[in-house]
Amino acid sequence: MITIQHPVDLENTYPLDRIGPLDHLLFFDIETTGFSGDTSSLYLIGCTYYEKETASWNMIQWFADTPDSEPELLTAFFTFLKNYTTLVHFNGDMFDIPYLLKRCGHLGLPFDFSGIASVDIYRKIRPYKRLLGLDSLKQKAIEQFLGISRKDMYSGGQLIEVYKDYLMTHEAFLYDMLILHNEDDLKGMPLILPILNYPDMLEGEWKLTGQSIRASVQQSGGPFPEDFPVLELVFESPFSIPVPFQTAVPLSPSSDIRLLAEGRFVTCLLPLYEGELKYFYPNYKDYYYLPCEDTAVHKSVGEYVAKEARKKATARTCYTKKSGLFVPQTESLFQPAFRQELKDKITYAVYEEALFSDAPKAAAYLHALFSAASGCR
Repeated sequence: MITIQHPVDLENTYPLDRIGPLDHLLFFDIETTGFSGDTSSLYLIGCTYYEKETASWNMIQWFADTPDSEPELLTAFFTFLKNYTTLVHFNGDMFDIPYLLKRCGHLGLPFDFSGIASVDIYRKIRPYKRLLGLDSLKQKAIEQFLGISRKDMYSGGQLIEVYKDYLMTHEAFLYDMLILHNEDDLKGMPLILPILNYPDMLEGEWKLTGQSIRASVQQSGGPFPEDFPVLELVFESPFSIPVPFQTAVPLSPSSDIRLLAEGRFVTCLLPLYEGELKYFYPNYKDYYYLPCEDTAVHKSVGEYVAKEARKKATARTCYTKKSGLFVPQTESLFQPAFRQELKDKITYAVYEEALFSDAPKAAAYLHALFSAASGCR
């Protein structure tokens, strides 16, 4: 086994103290001869770590220079890991960590990741793929979203053949290719860390900083009909995102809720419903429906209505109606919740300026919108 250790310059792209103390974090990446821990082997583990005494970042790599070096490689890594509490990686929960455990089991080594927290960049951003409009969750797609231009010289498949050639020849230039590829991957990890600002913002606290009603201006392909009243809410987050994004929650074929995020702010454009909606009572068996009035009344009141003017209510007819200006909601946070029809997923609350005066409920309303836009509703 060959061990390489040296200082390294890593770009400060994300406040890592949100994850944990710097000297508790260990970034890692592995190189293998295949995807299965049963039929392939590990030949390189690379880590970057912060040294508190020197206030500097360092890199350490363990390289299997012979086919029988793998147990030594794993032992060195897990021994080093004891100094840290948190592993940071990209898709390591799905591949790297299970792979290492599989190889430990295959080789009879008593190592595991107990007591170690895992921060998987891939897993953190996965719930927001749709919201951010990401084509995929591959590292290259995230780099493209963030505006990062980084070219990989070699694919994983090519490196497997390079490693096989190295084992036969021990040529220095083959060794350099393998080491430098892993080093580049580790140096590249900080470049995608800004993507973590998105879950930080979307899962964090929100403060409503403004609201106003305006008439929508119809544009080509716009979501709102002409002169449709639109409620504009502006929320502020403690966190800032590096790249703006916008998304929509469909309400009808001609109407969307629009969410526009930039920096620390999110603007919600909510088409208000002006007209008549229904409130459906939950226990329809306790009500009569009055066809002439097109409303339901509780049986304690309906008993005084002529029998021919009433009928037993059903779930679909057990409602009362109200006219006014309503704000749409993807979760029925504000009560009473009105609908156009019983099975509608979108409900409405009577709009008044004080509706969003409850700060926790206003924040919950925005979280519900993001959840719906993410496809998690």
